[in-house]
Amino acid sequence: MHKHVCNHTIHDHQCHFGWNRDNPPVIRIAPGETVEFHPVDSSGGQLNARSTLADLNALDFGKVNPVAGPVYIEGAEPGDAIKVTLLDFAPSGWGWTANIPGFGLLADQFKDPALHIWKYDATSLAPAMFGPGGRVPLKPFCGTIGLAPAEAGQHSVVPPRRMGGNMDIRDMAAGTELYLPVEVAGGLFSVGDTHACQGDGEVCGTAIESPCSVQAKFELVKNANLPFPRFTTPGPVSRHLDVKGYEVTTGIGPDLMEGAKAAVSGMIDLLSRRYNMNAVDAYMLCSVCGDLRISEVVDMPNWVVSFYFPRVVFE
Repeated sequence: MHKHVCNHTIHDHQCHFGWNRDNPPVIRIAPGETVEFHPVDSSGGQLNARSTLADLNALDFGKVNPVAGPVYIEGAEPGDAIKVTLLDFAPSGWGWTANIPGFGLLADQFKDPALHIWKYDATSLAPAMFGPGGRVPLKPFCGTIGLAPAEAGQHSVVPPRRMGGNMDIRDMAAGTELYLPVEVAGGLFSVGDTHACQGDGEVCGTAIESPCSVQAKFELVKNANLPFPRFTTPGPVSRHLDVKGYEVTTGIGPDLMEGAKAAVSGMIDLLSRRYNMNAVDAYMLCSVCGDLRISEVVDMPNWVVSFYFPRVVFE
């Protein structure tokens, strides 16, 4: 249940695929108003709580990552920023994580599809059981949140852009204040790709992909001239994971992407051996709760990427 009563509601059928400045707004709102969104999950409703690997193999990629909207904010013009305050999330109690061939940081190592269906208590948000082992602390947020680009035509939702979009920043959670650069009149805001939790990096390409409704308040900041999105969090961002400390693996070398791959591969090896897990299950678990961090980017020619896995998942 949501804590707030919003001025407007956008329903799950009011979703669109791709960013397009010519998408007609679903609603027009004044700055200061609130909207409750009911986006579809990132599979576009193609997966559900009873889905199997066969459903994953049949996924139509033309229907992934729908976003609810767009919302036209009165008075917003290019050069302004829209301030979006994420008020509340109401999660559904189920989600999915998948290894999708060709997608994810270690796509060259994990070529076979894999799917895990999660169930969790939507009210208490107690840590969710991972079938192969472990319990994952939850923190609902929206993976895709942004405005329409100035450039004409249809643009894929998959890559994030200057005006936001599929940023997959796990701190887009309740209480966060996000500032998005406006490129078109009204901004044309949309949101989707909701998650029950995710680690920094979303290394396998999916988090706990889970339908959640989202409540947000919209304000206008004139002449903000933001080069990229920025945001403010209301408090600690990893307190739900910190309590037992971390196992950490590293990758060291002259290429940050190779370092990231090495750090994640090291953690997959550690988890697989210690907990007798299939490598792909460890990979998916790393994606939903482990954090990639750049530890050092100055000691040339080699940089250090670390992968932090929360011990609370297994202890």
